[in-house]
Amino acid sequence: MRFALLAGAALAALRVAAAAASPTDSGQNFAQIERGRYLTAAADCAACHTTQGQDAPFSGGRPIETPFGIVLAANITPDRATGIGGWSDAQFDAALRRGVRPDGKRLYPAMPYPYYTRMTRDDVLAIRAYLRTVQPVHHVVDTNQLSFPFRLRIGMRIWNALYFDAGEFKPDPQQSGQWNRGAYLVEGPGHCAACHTPKTSLGGDENRQRFRGYAIQRWFAPDITNDAARGLGNWSANDIVEFLRKGHNRFDAAAGPMGEEVSDSSSHLTQADLEAIAAYLKEVPGETERRRPLAAGDAVMKAGAAIYEDRCAACHKMDGTGVPYMFPDLAAASSVASRDPTTVLRVLLRGASSVATQEEPTGPAMPAFGRELTDAQIAAVGTYIRNSWGHAASAVSAGDVGKARKSFAADSD
Repeated sequence: MRFALLAGAALAALRVAAAAASPTDSGQNFAQIERGRYLTAAADCAACHTTQGQDAPFSGGRPIETPFGIVLAANITPDRATGIGGWSDAQFDAALRRGVRPDGKRLYPAMPYPYYTRMTRDDVLAIRAYLRTVQPVHHVVDTNQLSFPFRLRIGMRIWNALYFDAGEFKPDPQQSGQWNRGAYLVEGPGHCAACHTPKTSLGGDENRQRFRGYAIQRWFAPDITNDAARGLGNWSANDIVEFLRKGHNRFDAAAGPMGEEVSDSSSHLTQADLEAIAAYLKEVPGETERRRPLAAGDAVMKAGAAIYEDRCAACHKMDGTGVPYMFPDLAAASSVASRDPTTVLRVLLRGASSVATQEEPTGPAMPAFGRELTDAQIAAVGTYIRNSWGHAASAVSAGDVGKARKSFAADSD
């Protein structure tokens, strides 16, 4: 009798598990859909396919800046006429992992298929299952806004031959499960290299400088290697986790495109996945070349120090340490000493608002000094910040600031 009861209970448990993992009568597999919702956040699909201020998620139309012009993000709602509702699973998989549209034409790598190719087919189909559940939106998007000759997609065959290495992520048996999970997320759905890896003149990754920073959308995506001088070497794994989950940690705050990434993507990941990402990034080797900082007695450094004391020290303190989780610690924020000063100049000239998240809802802002300070003054304080408190980076010239002003003036954000 006891055996029969135990057998019956076991059978009931198996039925419950099967119901959770199998499609319902409506044909929907809710476990797969929920997994797809999570992976859609991990892949940060909303960042491109949902226009800011738009009430229709994933309906496309957002301009994506590339070095060759503008591409508009496609409508990926299940609308059959203007979205992807008429696509088969195989066609969706081909687009995400091989960069091939249903009509056989090649996608531009503004859609990060060179990284999504590392994803498993099951994960891709889970995303597909989730996207089937979003509201269909009839929205015609002419994605290709590039000028001749870049608008000719035939050229993508050459680009793919040079830069596209198709194939799923292969776990490294010499590494831990946590490291491999982090590598999968960073190299695959997270497509971190799309922003943080320098590019060739044709827009392909410079893999010898992987994750060492790249200027994109008039920001500089910083070095995220374990380099102590320019990267995350002085951050603990927990510092990385906090930054990705909250958008703030004891050293820095996320703004600009990274602020969007935190808001739309990394803040929605599990603690275990964030810890895996941190474990992987802490193992990525950085650059070994080191610069010497400008001497404190240098005329530009003296001028910059005076401006810093007058304009910046109230929030960031004279020693640059700031206020944890509020005002970035300039002494420990290695992005300040990036090889490219774009972000430093952008923040000084235009100010910036850090991201507000559920755990850090304040989102402090930095005021703009572009109207108050001359190009020479901005250059002086930028140079000072980039060569103080242990940092060593190239000086900023007034000409650099002037070019930055013109570039940022074209930015509507």
